[in-house]
Amino acid sequence: MHPSESAPIRIPDICLQRIDTLLSRGGRRILGIAAPPGAGKSTLAEALARYFDARVQIVPMDGFHLANSELQRLGRHTRKGAADTFDGDGFVDLMRRIKSQPATEQIYAPEFRRELEEAIAGAIAVDAATPLVITEGNYLLLDEMPWRSLRAVLDEVWYLDVDERLRHQRLLMRHMRFGRSQQEALDWIAQTDEPNALRIAAQRHRADLCLRWD
Repeated sequence: MHPSESAPIRIPDICLQRIDTLLSRGGRRILGIAAPPGAGKSTLAEALARYFDARVQIVPMDGFHLANSELQRLGRHTRKGAADTFDGDGFVDLMRRIKSQPATEQIYAPEFRRELEEAIAGAIAVDAATPLVITEGNYLLLDEMPWRSLRAVLDEVWYLDVDERLRHQRLLMRHMRFGRSQQEALDWIAQTDEPNALRIAAQRHRADLCLRWD
């Protein structure tokens, strides 16, 4: 079952308290949620957006996946999901625009569609009146350029700690739901997801909050 179709998510009190604090500061704030693949980043972001309603909007990092044709050209298609398979500079630039968005400016962001395995440009309209934007993605804490620049733009970044067996099971179900056989899914997890997960987890110390999220 997809997270959005499951039972309501209980949001930890510390998350609600920290967002209330961000909102109390006024102006545009951006919260980042980082974690390895399958940790539940989008599930938490969606739960927060439902809870805070019009005060929160989600702009995921996944919209900056490079197109499959470009990944093929670069020889990176079998590593899709690694840091160098995203337009990191484009993502950082968008976060800067969102942080300083004037009331008169309309900003559009791309959205990744898993059923297509491609990003769709201009799919998310960012409302200038929304005080808090949540972005979620694997590499928000990566300590190398261009990702390192995000820490000057994001007001907070949370890292989600998840039981590894649960995370692997979620990944397996996700890959199979979108067309891979069980063996293909297991191979992709071992060869692509897990090397990325180790790299992501090594940066957890840079987060403002490490949250157990099972």
